[in-house]
Amino acid sequence: MRREDVLELLRQLEARKTTPEEVAERLVSLPFEDLGFAKVDHHRSLRLGMPEVIYAGGKTPAQVAAIFEKMVASGVSVLATRAGAEHFAAVCEVAPAAVWHEVARCISFASGERASVGGRVAVICAGTSDLPVAEEAAVTAQLFGAEVVRINDVGVAGLQRLLAHLEELRGVDAIVCCAGMEGALPSVIGGLVEVPVIAVPTSVGYGAAFEGVTALLGMLNACSPNVTVVNIDNGFGAGYVATLISRGPRRRE
Repeated sequence: MRREDVLELLRQLEARKTTPEEVAERLVSLPFEDLGFAKVDHHRSLRLGMPEVIYAGGKTPAQVAAIFEKMVASGVSVLATRAGAEHFAAVCEVAPAAVWHEVARCISFASGERASVGGRVAVICAGTSDLPVAEEAAVTAQLFGAEVVRINDVGVAGLQRLLAHLEELRGVDAIVCCAGMEGALPSVIGGLVEVPVIAVPTSVGYGAAFEGVTALLGMLNACSPNVTVVNIDNGFGAGYVATLISRGPRRRE
């Protein structure tokens, strides 16, 4: 339940269009609903402005579907990350309108019309191998109301490809940059723009890349002061934070 949903419920009670019992029934699952194997945090959208997200990795299809169903019933948009086709099949049984994002490995459900938060987020990947992580970030930001600009395959091995998009980059509120190998791209972008750059190291590269550790360490040592870093392959976390940044303090109301 979103903040505006609670306010509307209270307005209906004040106007005597609903009863205290009906309001209590709607609020009884706050702040969370206990499913035994999981506690669904319905209160999170009230605290953070965006709902809880389901991490499907390690969960059975039935568990993901049960959580998904409860969240859809609460009236919020729902996202499950690191999901497989078997998770999607189970979710479709309880939420036929759910969408499968194969490259991003995500399942989404949009609750009604997705109102724009008024912000723009650019999601950039250095190479095509980084696309799954970049798409996870893009799907996350888009579902929760940001306008997303996707820019793919612009790594430092061919810098002219990035410079061709410079005008687009200077018109956004936040940038998510996904890169593996040596992880140099976020530093380059950070030196060209005046907005926050959220660097995502990816587990892409040969042996000395150490499954993303080399990129992570390189990004942590970025000399561009507007670059910050999330964990290896964490496209979701980067997309989530970029969306909050793009909203700005006044847009969250």
